[in-house]
Amino acid sequence: MLSLIRCPSDTIQNMKNFIEELQWRGMIHDVMPGAEEHLMESMRNAYVGFDPTADSLHIGNLVPIMLLAHFQRCGHKPVPLVGGATGMIGDPSGKSTERNLLTEETLRHNQSCIQKQLEQFLDFDPALPNAAQMVNNYDWMKDFSFLDFIRDVGKHITVNYMMAKDSVKNRIKPESDTSSGGSEGMSFTEFTYQLVQGYDFLHLFREHNCSIQMGGSDQWGNITTGTELIRRIASGKAFALTTPLITKADGSKFGKSEGGNVWLDAKLTSPYKFYQYWLNSSDEDSEKFIRIFTFLDQTAIDALIAEHRETPHLRVLQKRLADELTVLVHSAEELEKAKKASGLLFGNATTDDLKNLDEQLFLDVFEGVPIAEVPLSSIENGLDIVAALATDTGFLKSNGEARRALKENSISVNKQRVKEEHKLTMDDLINSKFILLQRGKKNYFLLHAV
Repeated sequence: MLSLIRCPSDTIQNMKNFIEELQWRGMIHDVMPGAEEHLMESMRNAYVGFDPTADSLHIGNLVPIMLLAHFQRCGHKPVPLVGGATGMIGDPSGKSTERNLLTEETLRHNQSCIQKQLEQFLDFDPALPNAAQMVNNYDWMKDFSFLDFIRDVGKHITVNYMMAKDSVKNRIKPESDTSSGGSEGMSFTEFTYQLVQGYDFLHLFREHNCSIQMGGSDQWGNITTGTELIRRIASGKAFALTTPLITKADGSKFGKSEGGNVWLDAKLTSPYKFYQYWLNSSDEDSEKFIRIFTFLDQTAIDALIAEHRETPHLRVLQKRLADELTVLVHSAEELEKAKKASGLLFGNATTDDLKNLDEQLFLDVFEGVPIAEVPLSSIENGLDIVAALATDTGFLKSNGEARRALKENSISVNKQRVKEEHKLTMDDLINSKFILLQRGKKNYFLLHAV
């Protein structure tokens, strides 16, 4: 686990300016007037909500995670909230359909998994004055009756106020109108979401001294409903701060790969694939990502960007970005494994390097490489290399082409050059089932013995 930078007690007397930190990193979209002064007066508590509908966060959650991490490093107390209650409703912001609802057992499991991941970024040590504290809104909403809620909360916010929010306006239309994609409109359950989230802010203001809520720019309407409830019910002053929604330079959605979400859980997205995602960032994106997703200071980042612009072919920015995030989310050990595995395709890897890979990492590295099944019995009996290259697999077009390639010394088995007389045996199997064939530097083929 990453060694966190702890916040000593004197940090409270020597707090960094949180707003300034976010500004140079490009992490502020909207912030309520007075928030900066409020934060510089004393240690403050702020919360960010996380969707508990999966048992892992993904890189789309990294912006709010980094918000809380910077908040703590600036001397304040972060309060990550798992939306157990709101997860049972569904947030309409930015969505065109209502999401599935979860059981309490599933939500509790997901909360536990999410906290373990947040511990990579936040310090939960109760001995710290600004220790992170995780909360679940299900704990205070589960015994709140509907009648009590509409009496104590609902009467303070008008329907006109709620209808004015973009998250509602974008979903409200006549039931018969299907011209914009066939949406079924918004259920009453979802319509009440902003009141429930607003009440969360009020509860945390009263019980945990939370005076700030942070989130993505699509959450501005929900957050300001909370500040309004605090003003009307508790006669208090609270603040909203939102970040820009991250987009990629090519227009594709940030946080997605060809296989779907890029998860923080190694079982869902391997450290190798996680590393590769950042390593393959465009030049434009990597300049933005290095500010948002690392704890490097402004001087270090400016120097990296300058170096990268002078020698972009070296990809120093992408490499540093991938290094920093892989260590942060996984570990230094997993980073070294990922970097070593990355060299297998184009580096000077050996047969031993291949055989030291576990099966999942091997498959991750050679994902997308053509593969053919061969009977294990043929390997046991010694499979002729020409047959393995051509007639039995179709890797090369013909036996004649296979023989010419072998004479040219351009064929490798598991990264080792072979001649025409070579036979594939059980000793060649990687993880007892794979053999890597290669022609030249970049033309790969896998055999799977079954």
